Amino acid sequence: MQSLRRRFVLRSSSSSHRILLSLVLVLHALQAASLVAPRSNCYVFDNSSRVVDFTSWIGHPFEYEGKDSDLVIRFCKDVESRSQTGYVDFGRYDKFNHFVSGSGHVDFVQGFYNGDLVNCEQSYDKMGRTAQVNIICGNCLNGQCTGSLGCICNITYESTCRVFLELAIPCEKPGPRVFKGFTVGFHPRSWELVYDGMTQLGYEKPHHEFSLGTQQTHITLFMTAIASLSTLVQKPIVKVLPENGLEIRLSGSGAIGSPPTTLSPTVLNIDWRCIRARDTPYEVNITIPIEGYESIQFVLAKMCEYRQDQEGESTRGWAIFGVLSCIFFVLSTLFCCGGFIYKTQVERKHGIDALPGMTIVSACLETVSGAGQSYSRAEDLNSAFSSEASWERPPASNQGTSRPQTAGKYGAI
Repeated sequence: MQSLRRRFVLRSSSSSHRILLSLVLVLHALQAASLVAPRSNCYVFDNSSRVVDFTSWIGHPFEYEGKDSDLVIRFCKDVESRSQTGYVDFGRYDKFNHFVSGSGHVDFVQGFYNGDLVNCEQSYDKMGRTAQVNIICGNCLNGQCTGSLGCICNITYESTCRVFLELAIPCEKPGPRVFKGFTVGFHPRSWELVYDGMTQLGYEKPHHEFSLGTQQTHITLFMTAIASLSTLVQKPIVKVLPENGLEIRLSGSGAIGSPPTTLSPTVLNIDWRCIRARDTPYEVNITIPIEGYESIQFVLAKMCEYRQDQEGESTRGWAIFGVLSCIFFVLSTLFCCGGFIYKTQVERKHGIDALPGMTIVSACLETVSGAGQSYSRAEDLNSAFSSEASWERPPASNQGTSRPQTAGKYGAI
């Protein structure tokens, strides 16, 4: 008995610990703030998948004085050579975000492309002059950087069309860990809500211009992720503010936590119904926990201008009508088949007469046509018989040539 009690206590304690752990995870996911994409494309992910935002550094100049010309970097904008003869562009920072993490003593690498094409017509894909900036978080290795905002340590010209620079700056503090490659969109190959693990602007908080109408009772979201990390995606958690007034149901492969991939996105169906009308939209916070990474969170705004009836109430009448129709059809078929068999086997009728209800149909047709509404009189019967006799026996005038009779002669029968 004591061993059984101990086992029961151990099992109950382990189950309680699991429940507490799941509650803690849920509360952490609900309290997590949405990881919003930076306001610009001047950001980078470090080697631990943490986002480092350099938006405040855009356009900041760093100058390196040379013998014949000076080389200037405008952070996240361009690299150019300045001399008395003019400026020569060594590449621009474009929208494709050529900003990646580095290796060794280099923390990050920036790429600048599509510079001046003069004397560089033979460059790869006619990209003109290009530059590569190796960013070091801290000071130069030779210790020559004295500025508070950093400086260019050294430059190396690979050719007249390409230059390498080493830039030392005090880097920004890394942000939360991002689940790279994760997307959420309204189509299988779109990412309006979440791109590269970060919530897009407009869905980090409720906006009236992104509100979904009252008549839209259903919405489908598609989620994709890198196949090797897709098992880290957990079941989504939904929280509505205010809590009462909007009923939500989740369905689809995404609602049960199926691993999404880029080739086979998971589907998250959201069905909602307005129970209470409201002037301002409801805030639908959807949180997708990611094991080992920052949770994905985005907000959908749902308008409820009027109250919506339950979907089953509107279709219940049609469902009942369909069931009754099916029952009536089955009973009618059984009755017709049974009556036909009875008349053919017992009453020995064949053809149309063996069909059930033909007697009633015939009577109805006679009633509509007027037959059988009154009894025939005796004179009508006699006239009918006489007409029938005259029809059966033709007159004597038709049988042969008649001889004229005189008034004084009488024929004999």
